[in-house]
Formats: sequence, C-alpha cells, structure tokens
Amino acid sequence: MADGKFATSITCMDGRIQVPIIEWIKQNYDVNFVDTITEPGVDKKILEDSVFESIKTKTEISINAHKSSIIFVSGHYDCAGNPVSSDEHKSHIRKGVEMIKEWNSEIPVVGLWVNDSWTVETI
Repeated sequence: MADGKFATSITCMDGRIQVPIIEWIKQNYDVNFVDTITEPGVDKKILEDSVFESIKTKTEISINAHKSSIIFVSGHYDCAGNPVSSDEHKSHIRKGVEMIKEWNSEIPVVGLWVNDSWTVETI
C-alpha cells in the first residue's frame, strides 16, 4: 500500500476538470492522493448497470488496496459525453451517489458539480 490517505473520484474523462476536482478534494478533505476513475459523461453512465459494475470494481480496488476513505461522484458544465442541462447533471449525480451508498454504506459519498467557471461545488 502507498503511504498517505486516499480518496476516490468518479469523474468525467474531460481533462479540463481533473485538476480542479483533485485540488478541491485535497484542499477540503484530509487526503494526499485521489484515485481517479473516468468515463465520458460518467454522471449519466453510472446509472447504466454495465458501467456501474465496472466503476464498482475499480472503486473496490481503490478502497481495498489504497484504503480510500471517501468517494466523489462528479459532473461538469459543457460535457460532451452527457450534453444536458446543469439541473439534469445534478440529478444524475445525486442518483449516482445514492447507488454507491446502497452498494457501500460504510464510506461517505459526495456529489460534486464543476460549473461554467470551472469551480467545484458540492451538491
């Protein structure tokens, strides 16, 4: 196991949001590293059984190997993989958070939104 505390970020593959999310998580939570699981439009895709199972498997690796202590599910403005309104994104994120909580209720799960200023917000 690597030294340090870990979080798990389930996020869109869009490179514009990687740094803001990782920096925000490290500034607001007591973690040194952020394992990142990506999928285009992940906030919508996580609601699909086959994608959820893949994300679940990867998240379990983060939890078991790195002892990740918190999970984040995010979406963002101007997403090519899920081109819907901000409200729809946030609804998808909330549903994804609930799905993960149902599967693993022992670890906190937080929804994040990256807005049109590329600022991270909790939802």
